[in-house]
Amino acid sequence: MFGLMQEHPLLVASIIQHAARHHGQTEIVSRLLDGATHRTTYAAMERRARRLARVLQGLGIRPHDRVATLAWNSFRHMELYYGISGMGAICHTVNPRLSPDDVAYILDHAGDALLFADTSFTALIEAAAAKLAGGLRAVVLLATPEQMPPLALPPGIAVLCYETLMEAADETFVWPHFDERTAANLCYTSGTTGRPKGVLYSHRSIMLHTMAENAAAVFGLRPGDRVMPVVPMFHVNGWGSAYAAPSMGAALVMPGRHLDGASVTRLMNEERVTVSAGVPTVWLGLLAHLRASGERLATVRRLIIGGSACPPALIEAFDREYGITVEHAWGMTETSPLGTFNTPIDLAGEDAAAALRRKARQGRAIFGLDMRIVDDEGRELPWDGVTSGNLQVRGHWVCSAYYGDAPGSALTGDGWFTCGDVATISPDGNMEITDRSKDVIKSGGEWISSILLENIAVAQPGVAEAAVIAAAHPKWDERPLLIVVPRAGTEIDPAALLAGYRGQVPNYWIPDAVVMLEELPHSATGKISKLDLRRRFRDYLLTRAADD
Repeated sequence: MFGLMQEHPLLVASIIQHAARHHGQTEIVSRLLDGATHRTTYAAMERRARRLARVLQGLGIRPHDRVATLAWNSFRHMELYYGISGMGAICHTVNPRLSPDDVAYILDHAGDALLFADTSFTALIEAAAAKLAGGLRAVVLLATPEQMPPLALPPGIAVLCYETLMEAADETFVWPHFDERTAANLCYTSGTTGRPKGVLYSHRSIMLHTMAENAAAVFGLRPGDRVMPVVPMFHVNGWGSAYAAPSMGAALVMPGRHLDGASVTRLMNEERVTVSAGVPTVWLGLLAHLRASGERLATVRRLIIGGSACPPALIEAFDREYGITVEHAWGMTETSPLGTFNTPIDLAGEDAAAALRRKARQGRAIFGLDMRIVDDEGRELPWDGVTSGNLQVRGHWVCSAYYGDAPGSALTGDGWFTCGDVATISPDGNMEITDRSKDVIKSGGEWISSILLENIAVAQPGVAEAAVIAAAHPKWDERPLLIVVPRAGTEIDPAALLAGYRGQVPNYWIPDAVVMLEELPHSATGKISKLDLRRRFRDYLLTRAADD
């Protein structure tokens, strides 16, 4: 016997339909490329998304076609999110921080028919277009006719103006119903080795992820919140903010391309932001600006941090100095991205050091996802908070294969996805990433966590940013090498910095040397690029030994 309930497919367009009908006057605020502020509402955006669906139909787009975006966070990018997937096509967000070669590869591999792009990316588009194998029919620049820049493209690729197309379209499009398992979005991960790999999300997976994200123990958004997704919409669907906020009637504040501390502070205060989400690099810059300028954030209550491990010193600083709660999350492109969330709790009798240590963990699995740690032979390891193992996950929004590969090919024989992270899980289910499997340091057969060493370094006076890599060693195979960026106007004594590790880690964990840099290289998603650092400093200790 089946239940006697209504049955409606879980489709992305239902989010913006709900927002337009029940929260129609709630704002979407965008900081545009020229610095101007644009304001619209969910009701107006839903109408424009339907207009965009008509534009797509007029350009020959049909269900299941791939349509690429190359854009910052803005109201137009929101229209693309809903207009493309809502009409049954696939919204493919492309990371503009990748090389032209990678961008061309991704566009070809996805088989994109159209590319919608901000005008700031014309040079990248020209460079990538020259490498395309074919298939892309047009580039639509997200601009008015007066803002259209020159764009030289190979024959066969048209250049079109977004607002001209939108002006000519009507709003009569009716959102269709189709199978909720239909593909909705496509994102390519830059976290894998070799070429980027595509993760193809379904309408069902996005909708389930959205509902889980809005649980009280996760993002917990509500009407009245003003949410600023600092994480770009081209990075794992902006961590779902473009879906989570409208589904709850929370306002969105889109920061555009300027994510420096001064710009973020100004926009947050001007637009009364209450919640924001981004990678640690952005929040380190924000903290540095607040300290240097003496400014404060008037309305911000919560900062959600993910993408890479958050230094405990950053969590403590925002709490102690500014009264802002930092909440740690973990996920990846292959998990849509949310996998775990460290919900703030107070434990009776817990001292401040233990509380901070707990807050720095990545948190518990959110409902809809399961996790485990295994050894190299695939045997499950205990949840004792000490034993490290390879992290694996499964769930309603975890990928089963990469785009173009056979279904299920990314999973183990018993259906788990291997994340590439090394982690521990405490008895109460609180997971902590101790390293990436490719970043872990194996010295004399013992594992050393680069993340823990980095967190200790960032907590030291004068350190703005830090990275620890495995450097080749003639005796121990690998030894930790600490690479730091000093804060502006400060000098760091390497010996004193290394002395700060004593008593906090075993002596053999202490880095062998310190390298000072003016800045660290960052990946296309804002994380510190350990790959670049390893290429540059892998033989640092061997060279120094030879010189001695």
